[in-house]
Amino acid sequence: MARYRWARWGDVNAFFGLMLDNLTVMILLAALITSPRPEEDKKFSRDFVLTQMIPGTALGVVVGDLIYTWMAFRLARRTGRDDVTAMPLGLDTPSTFAVGPLVLLPALQTGLVQHHLSHQEAMVFAWHVGAVLLVWVGLFKTVVAPLGAAVRRWVPRAGLLGSLAAIALALIAFLPLWQHIAAIPVVGIASLVVVFIALVARRRLPGGVPGALAAALVGVGIYWAGQWLGGWFGGPIVPPAETPPPAPWRLPEPLPPFAQSWAWWEAVLKEALKYLPIMLPFALATIVGGIDCTESAAAAGDPYNTRTILLTEGVASVLAGLAGGVIQNTPYIGHPAYKAMGGRAAYCLATAVFVGLAGLFGWFAWIFQWLPEAALFTILVFIGLEITAQSYLATPSRHMPALALAVMPALAYLVLVGVKALGGQAAGVQLSPAGLALRSLANGFIITSLLWASVLAALLDGRLVRAALYMLIAAGCSLFGIIHSPLDPAAIALPGQVLSQIPSEPALRCQSPYHWTAAYLIGAGLLMLLTLWPSQTPKPNQIAPPGPEEHG
Repeated sequence: MARYRWARWGDVNAFFGLMLDNLTVMILLAALITSPRPEEDKKFSRDFVLTQMIPGTALGVVVGDLIYTWMAFRLARRTGRDDVTAMPLGLDTPSTFAVGPLVLLPALQTGLVQHHLSHQEAMVFAWHVGAVLLVWVGLFKTVVAPLGAAVRRWVPRAGLLGSLAAIALALIAFLPLWQHIAAIPVVGIASLVVVFIALVARRRLPGGVPGALAAALVGVGIYWAGQWLGGWFGGPIVPPAETPPPAPWRLPEPLPPFAQSWAWWEAVLKEALKYLPIMLPFALATIVGGIDCTESAAAAGDPYNTRTILLTEGVASVLAGLAGGVIQNTPYIGHPAYKAMGGRAAYCLATAVFVGLAGLFGWFAWIFQWLPEAALFTILVFIGLEITAQSYLATPSRHMPALALAVMPALAYLVLVGVKALGGQAAGVQLSPAGLALRSLANGFIITSLLWASVLAALLDGRLVRAALYMLIAAGCSLFGIIHSPLDPAAIALPGQVLSQIPSEPALRCQSPYHWTAAYLIGAGLLMLLTLWPSQTPKPNQIAPPGPEEHG
């Protein structure tokens, strides 16, 4: 048996890649839900996020990466090989875009408006909602992990990957490009060029400098050079001399002192239940993604146990939620890339140690202060492009139309975000028939994307009954506001409760739960009627590529 060389020079490159990926997701969470103005009560204070949400979130990364490091040693001992690379684990980027704007911010408003809490109390309420939701998601992933192969059979890959591709393009890549990179183009575009060179085109940089590190250094260097030469970019949020000392890591308080315990947790659990349909598709996606990551690691020469890989992400998510974390953990796609860098197990261990120490000693307060978002968020553009490319590569070619269809509900959400950013809500744009239709299409877009792509994938395979079944599921989801809710913010409710909040104009009533449910039921009925006639559609393996005359 060869002695396992668990630490090599390539671990340095791999460490910066994995560490910066996780760091970027944490900064992303803070950017999505915090406001730089202390008087802003529609968002969280940055100090609250750094001292309450981030430490527990970091704990999940520490636990997961420590287990994956141990698995690398065990695999090396079992196979007798000295070049085993640990599986990378980190924070799930797509679900961060869901838990921030779609869970934490609406829960904050619920605490303020419905429960009449102070801003501080409402922040704690929303934070507990996110933590409880993460515990549930982790338990779900732990239970479903042994059934990962069955999930892949039940849900078409176009459905799962289509919803991920929609999020990757519309949210992960475009929103940071619009709101942060383009906001300071001198910093953002320079850093983005380095990302394109080193991470997308995969060109080796001079001296073997890691691409993620080089992009961050270029952006940070330009930003602070501009600041010190005359404040070109608006000045730091807090001058360096006034940067507050980091707050130590602390576990969440089991019960807040300003509320009766049972009434508080009853409200938290009820609120968390509303957002469970939003987060479960992301949990399913990480399970399928974990299976794909394990398969890619095996193809690269490291045959890990699939069940253990999946159970680890579930357990890490549960522990993170119990400690106040709000973002689920998942194995990262790039195991072959880390292996090609020369990484072994040290990079995974170093990431766990760094993230753990940063959470324990409060380093994140300083890190967030000194690293401009315009420089770091260029990595999100790369992640969005990578997820989209992987989705198309891993989806059967005959299901490409389904993958494209899945992007459309996400585009509706993106347009809705743009309308709000331009003041459309105050101008009454969303109360017009077209505006209300946009809101209905955008609300619940993740599940809508999954179901629409699944319907079309089943049709492309000639499985009409299965397509009708997906339509019936969509009808049930529409009836209770899981998808197509016309309310703002979206809420799961009985149809009568929704109707009482929609204006009585006939054009607006067309967006009621009954209308959307009827639409899907009619679609399911049409599909079942077609099963009475012999199909003239060729089987998937008989479909020939289009000829030249068909391209015009």
